[in-house]
Amino acid sequence: MPEIGDTAPDFTLPNQFGEPVTLSGLRGRPVSIVFYPFAFSGTCTGELCRLQDNLAVFDDAGVKLLAVSVDSKYALRAFAREESFEFDLLSDFWPHGAVAERYGVFDPVSGQAERATFVLDAQGVVVDAFRAEPGTPRELEAYRAALAKLPA
Repeated sequence: MPEIGDTAPDFTLPNQFGEPVTLSGLRGRPVSIVFYPFAFSGTCTGELCRLQDNLAVFDDAGVKLLAVSVDSKYALRAFAREESFEFDLLSDFWPHGAVAERYGVFDPVSGQAERATFVLDAQGVVVDAFRAEPGTPRELEAYRAALAKLPA
């Protein structure tokens, strides 16, 4: 798992529309990478809906929100449409979980990403990272605290 002060591993993943999103291409603005197990699951849906409802927290900080799961881009497109998500859902489908594995948050037994968040500054350096136990949603306050660590 990348530590605070490390440069986050670069990746390119398709979003729910099949458009490639490259982490290094987002340099110049802070990014929050939110790994979650699966689209349409109860806890994940609740977590991402809470982020959507509080998108202003990220927008006000100038942070690009990226949510990453091992679902296909087709499942993510349906998920985004059903829940009206206005942020990128990235597909770590193939090679299955490769990006989550590089971030140290892939569970090979269940074949899913763990609930882990990485907040990066505009240069791609990890300023905060936190996890939640399986079945336990991350609290919005954890995001607020992490975003407060970004340089002004």
